[in-house]
Formats: sequence, C-alpha cells, structure tokens
Amino acid sequence: MARIVTFGEIMLRLATPEYLLFSQATSYEATFGGGEANVAVSLAHFGMEADFVTRLPENDIARACRDELRKQGVGTSHIVWGGERLGIYYLETGAVNRPSKVVYDRAHSSISTVQPGMIDWERIFAGADWFHFTGITPALSQSAADACLEAARVANRLGLTVSCDLNYRKNLWKYGRSCTEVMPALVECCDMIIANEEDAEKVFGIKPEGFDATATGGKVDAARFESVARQLQTRFPRAERVAITLRGSINANHNTWGAVLYTGGRLYASRRYDITHIVDRVGGGDSFGAGLIYGLLTYGTDFQKTIDFAAAASCLKHTIKGDFNLVTIDEVEKLMGGDGSGRVSR
Repeated sequence: MARIVTFGEIMLRLATPEYLLFSQATSYEATFGGGEANVAVSLAHFGMEADFVTRLPENDIARACRDELRKQGVGTSHIVWGGERLGIYYLETGAVNRPSKVVYDRAHSSISTVQPGMIDWERIFAGADWFHFTGITPALSQSAADACLEAARVANRLGLTVSCDLNYRKNLWKYGRSCTEVMPALVECCDMIIANEEDAEKVFGIKPEGFDATATGGKVDAARFESVARQLQTRFPRAERVAITLRGSINANHNTWGAVLYTGGRLYASRRYDITHIVDRVGGGDSFGAGLIYGLLTYGTDFQKTIDFAAAASCLKHTIKGDFNLVTIDEVEKLMGGDGSGRVSR
C-alpha cells in the first residue's frame, strides 16, 4: 500500500445552515477542513495510507479536530503541538446568482508560527512514497513557507514524488511577500503541478490565449490549456505532469466540471460533467488532487484512466456537505463507467 504525507493547515469550519446569509444566521454548523487535510481524508477513503502533518494548539477543539481526522482513517501521529490557536473559516453558501462567501479568522494560528527544524521530516518521510502540499500553506507566513520548502527539499532528497496544488488565495498573502516571490522555489521541487483555470496566471502569469474564466458561461475548451501545461513544464522542468481542473460556472448551483492531465507530450482530457445541483463545492479541487494521486499510484501509465478517476471523484464531492470527500472507489468507478443516474442502490 502506498503511503502519502500531506502538510498544511486544518481549520474549524463554521457554515451557515442551508443558504442563510451571515446576517441571518443564529447558529453555525461546525466541522473541520483544509486543503491538505482534505486530500489526506480522500486518500484514506480510497484505501491509501495517508498521514497529515500540521501544528495544533493544546486545547480541546484541536484535539476534537485530531480525533475527526482519525475517524476518517488519517494518520495523525506526526502532528506537532503548540502555538496559540486553531484557525477558523466562516462559510456562507451561495445560491443561483449569489456567490458563496468565505471569511477567514486564521491570523496567529498554530501552523502559521511553525518554524523550519520544528518537524522531523526525515523520520516522517521514512517509508513514504508521496508528499503533497498546496499554495495555501506558504501563503500563511514566511516561517510556514520556509517549513514547507524544507519539507519539499527533504522529500526530493529521499526520492518521494512531490506534488503541489497552486491554490492561489489572494486574501492570504499578507505578510509582506507575494506568491510570485515565494512559490517558484517550492514548485521547483515538484514532480506534479495541479492548478485550476486561473491559478497559473495568478501565480506565474501563464494563461491560455483567449480565455476568460469569469465569462465562460459553463463552456471551457480543454485543448486551450495544453499551452499552459507546456509553459509550466518549461519553467519547472522537474514537473513531469501538470493537471488543470476546468470549472465552468453557470451559477452558484450549476457548474460544468472536467480536467486535463499533460504528461509525456500528450494531453489527456476527462469527460465533462454537468453538475446541476451543487450541495457543497468547497474541497472540490482537493478531491481532484487526491483522485489524481490515487490514480497515478494505482493505474501507472494509464493516464486516461487516472484523469477520468480524478474528475469523477471530484464531481461526486460536489454532492457531499463539508470539506471532506467521503466517496469510495466503487462509487467513483461507477460514475466513470457512466452511471450518473442517482438511482437508489439496493
């Protein structure tokens, strides 16, 4: 069984019930979530050995967070304890023409004060096959970026496959350095880069010609993104594989969804899904990343099957409330095979 290590922040998620506005809500639904933790949970549900590394404060809420990860089958023995607080994010789910909103309350969180040398990466990576992080972690603080770079370089030296989801979040880069300054050194360590249709442009100024993500009307031409993948590989030659998710936003409840994987000079495109009723799109990109990692570790050079699995897994995540994708391999494979009827399984 392959072993994957992910590193980043997990937060308390406080979401308004149903489609209530922040100004209407008198209660919030409390769960946990965060990019790299979401990937670990998905992989655990696919039968992989997944360990999540973070820093958590010594309090009951953080211990409840750890226990939830354990419940989902994620390894937590390498969590570092200390710091002031667990980060929080508030979610207001959009509807139709009203977009969702996220408000962060994560300043001075424990992971943002993590320092290089605080985590024993040599010990953690012993026996591991893969290391995954996202652009969210280095956006939190300079010390978090330094710790992430330390981890990626140790993973390179020990021969692990390293992947990064660029995950650009403009509201996080506030500590004095921009993503364009910090991310190149991290991505240079990566064997695989994951992005959405806007990330490569926001982080590296790389974009497909004639594409506007805000005006697609749900139509996204996958072939346009081959040039993006090639440009990323030219800039970061270590990255043998580049994957890009393609979301067409018709409205807050109705998206189209698909993805491409570029490797070996060839573009592999998934089928396009028409998601007409989104339950929760938060974590959709993370579920794609997990599906991609699973596919590459399981299907080897069958890259078409890998991108099909990743896109289907992420499509199903849009039907599940919360950050975590809780679907099984069998459920993903049924959708890959064309069974999207939603009929009761008896």
